[in-house]
Amino acid sequence: MGRQRSRVAVPVPGRRPGGRWSLPFRARPAHPPPRAARLLGLVCALVLWLLAPPAAWAASLSVSEVHLEPCPSGDVGSQSGRRGPGGASCFALRGVVENPGRRPVVDTDVFALILDASGEPVLPNRSRVGSIGDIPPGRSSFALRLAVPAGTPGPFQVSNVRARGFNAPVRSRARDGDELLPLEQVLIPGDDLSP
Repeated sequence: MGRQRSRVAVPVPGRRPGGRWSLPFRARPAHPPPRAARLLGLVCALVLWLLAPPAAWAASLSVSEVHLEPCPSGDVGSQSGRRGPGGASCFALRGVVENPGRRPVVDTDVFALILDASGEPVLPNRSRVGSIGDIPPGRSSFALRLAVPAGTPGPFQVSNVRARGFNAPVRSRARDGDELLPLEQVLIPGDDLSP
């Protein structure tokens, strides 16, 4: 004859063996965490929040008295012997930027739209024209070099000029003694060199 299977009694939620009805089984934690553990977790979260590096907040600065002029002849960016059909001409974008705050604004970038005589952008697909570094509180003059493709018809029109910087450094900086590329060097003021 065949094998007999043994029957095992499996408890069914809802009715207990004594005839009483019960609610389905609910898992409960064995012990709730003590207050000290909760407090320790809160203190750790607060310490991590306080020790986190501060976020760099962006600041908008007003720009005025903007003009575009050829680089002085003695400037490293003028490239006097390299003009040709595939070359570029050096122009200096000069103006005044005002920092109304009480602290310096660092890593400041200048944005502008520069159009040639036919109304076409001189620097297509690019609104950032350069970096002017750290700006102390108050009014400061700035100058930066632009490489304009050779043969671009002038005169140029500069519009939508704005400057934006941060309250903390956001990019690496050259240290004292580091060699700078020619176009990273300070632009010669236009008034110092007269032909």
